[in-house]
Amino acid sequence: MRTPAKSRFIKLTPPRVLAGGFALIIIIGSFLLNLPAASADGQSMRYIDALFTATSATCVTGLIIVDTGVHFTLFGQIVLLLMVQLGGLGFMTMATWFTLALKRRVSLRDRLLLKESMNHANIDGIVRLIIRVFLYSITIEGIAAFYFMLRWSQEMPLGKAAYFGLFHAVSIFNNAGFELFGGFRSLTPYVNDLGINLVSMMLIFFGGIGFVVISELIEFPKTRKLSLHSKVVLSTNGILVLSGAVLILIFEFTNAKTLGSMPWDTKIVASFFQSMTLRSAGVNTLDIAELRTATQFLMIVMMFIGAAPGSTGGGIRLTTFAILIGAFVAMLRGKEDVVLFRHRLPAKDIYKAVTFTLTAVFFLAFATMLLSTLQDQDFLKILFETTSAFGTVGLSMGLTADLTFAGKIVMICVMFIGRVGLVTLAFALQPNPKKELYRYPEGKIIIG
Repeated sequence: MRTPAKSRFIKLTPPRVLAGGFALIIIIGSFLLNLPAASADGQSMRYIDALFTATSATCVTGLIIVDTGVHFTLFGQIVLLLMVQLGGLGFMTMATWFTLALKRRVSLRDRLLLKESMNHANIDGIVRLIIRVFLYSITIEGIAAFYFMLRWSQEMPLGKAAYFGLFHAVSIFNNAGFELFGGFRSLTPYVNDLGINLVSMMLIFFGGIGFVVISELIEFPKTRKLSLHSKVVLSTNGILVLSGAVLILIFEFTNAKTLGSMPWDTKIVASFFQSMTLRSAGVNTLDIAELRTATQFLMIVMMFIGAAPGSTGGGIRLTTFAILIGAFVAMLRGKEDVVLFRHRLPAKDIYKAVTFTLTAVFFLAFATMLLSTLQDQDFLKILFETTSAFGTVGLSMGLTADLTFAGKIVMICVMFIGRVGLVTLAFALQPNPKKELYRYPEGKIIIG
């Protein structure tokens, strides 16, 4: 008996295409980084290290095994930069832009893929949104790159300053966290530089709130309105950044290795920067390993929450966290409905938020336990690194450079799933909802 044609091939659903696209970019990037021309010493790096770096770049994480500014040549750094841009904006966004540039029609299938990749509600206006995403991203990156160039031209030749400005603007906006200063220092030499701190925080903010919200903010002077989604994202982001900054300032105020010896204004800016970078950016101005345990645990919680849907960041997402808090408050107040900004949320959204969070918790717990058996390190350091990889943040307490071969494989999987796994799950939860023709009798369970 012949097998039907449809069963002999894997159906290329949007989640599979997206996951396959990211995997393809990672594989191509890993081979390019493995070339002798990509390494400063002229020798091929270990393939597992090239694969880890390519995954970190494409998934806009920023965890590194080798020093980016020292190990890689200009060719290797440009490969990294391209992977960061593709991973941040999404390969479907870039592919659509080239399609439009060639004056070709965007098919319905492509629009469905774009809807999935952008976490958009429907395909209406998706192509217009993609055009705006590309233009807004290039504009924001260009403004920041120009400022960085002017600032760093005081320390290095203009050509090098321009390249450094472009690289770091793209890296920070896409929440990748790669930097070229060497010594695994990130932006710690500029903890006292107000300009670099403010511009970097601006890049992190726009990269982490999502392209839909960016579009609505830019159009706000004309429309004078924001969607419920944008209101939830902006308010939740603001509350988390402010509360995180206050707690970091309190925890680290007397820590001589971090904020203790700094003047008041620098303490405040540094606290806000570290809080902002937890949205998924991966750059830091304080040494993460020198922070107190309370601060490091706070960072783990914040990294787990992550950035907004449709952004360059990861985590369970700001909206998921907001829905969970809304449900918690509604339960305490004895309300049946979860209401945000005078809008009642459907039950299916609450179920999805709970499902996403529990799935993330179980996955992160499993990955942390697995890595604990492979690495002889402090548990908090392992949990911090795993959460950073899952949230595609890229902050590190120093574990990544000491990972074993098996540990690198685990972290590669965590970074990849953290970037595309929950998006795939979101589509798979209810791809073709069907109305049930019957309901089971209600039961009672004692809770609490």
